[in-house]
Amino acid sequence: MLKLTRKAEYALMAMRHMRSSDPGNVSSAKEISERYHLPHPLLAKIMQELAKKRILKPFQGARGGYMLETDVENMSLREFFERLEGPLGIMDCHFDSNCSVLENCNIRSPIERINVSMRNMLDNMTVYDITR
Repeated sequence: MLKLTRKAEYALMAMRHMRSSDPGNVSSAKEISERYHLPHPLLAKIMQELAKKRILKPFQGARGGYMLETDVENMSLREFFERLEGPLGIMDCHFDSNCSVLENCNIRSPIERINVSMRNMLDNMTVYDITR
């Protein structure tokens, strides 16, 4: 089954929360984790990673937290997922050509068509589409 990782799911939930907040408002991992009943340590780690990848803008201090970077609303979902998780594909051979049956694989080509379709679909959706 294809599905989002918890990491991607929690990241999008946090980003949607930030988008729905008042403009200029800073949101903390604690606030978001309490609001949506998410594990705080995991969400805090995810938000730190999003800041390192310039998806969130961090603010230090007692009232610190995060805001969305202004350019992410035009970021495609494919770019977002790949920044967060790495290359998208439904089979390992898409990323790793060390598969022992690669030369004899009879499904690699049709699976690659699925990969291309999936990437194209995610290229046509933005982070804004999910977080608005």
